[in-house]
Amino acid sequence: MDYLEIIYRLFLGSALGALIGVERSFFKKQAGLRTFALVGLGATLFSLIAAKFSPDSTTRILANIVLGIGFLGAGIIFYHEEKVVGATTAAALWTTAAIGASVGQGFYLEAFVTTVLVLLILSGLPIIEEKIQQHD
Repeated sequence: MDYLEIIYRLFLGSALGALIGVERSFFKKQAGLRTFALVGLGATLFSLIAAKFSPDSTTRILANIVLGIGFLGAGIIFYHEEKVVGATTAAALWTTAAIGASVGQGFYLEAFVTTVLVLLILSGLPIIEEKIQQHD
């Protein structure tokens, strides 16, 4: 892999994370643009580093990305006024780490499609949720 490919992957991982972060920032959620861009970038970098080691190391490093992001996500979720807050943002952050790891491993199609799906879920499903809650 040449340096331009590495740079491309790092920029792409952070850009896809930033797209999700824009949506979270727009709705004033706990984590926003910078957090999501950094998670995408960090997961991409860890994934690139994993590719430099033996295949056994790759799976261990990728598994630890999942573990590490779980701790970050847990810090976002809290209980407030008899309601769990932040679970969707934590799940989006977790998925952003997977997107970054995908980019780092060269799975561009998977990363793009997942980013589009995340944005559709975050922006489209609340409308459906509101309609369901109105009928309760």
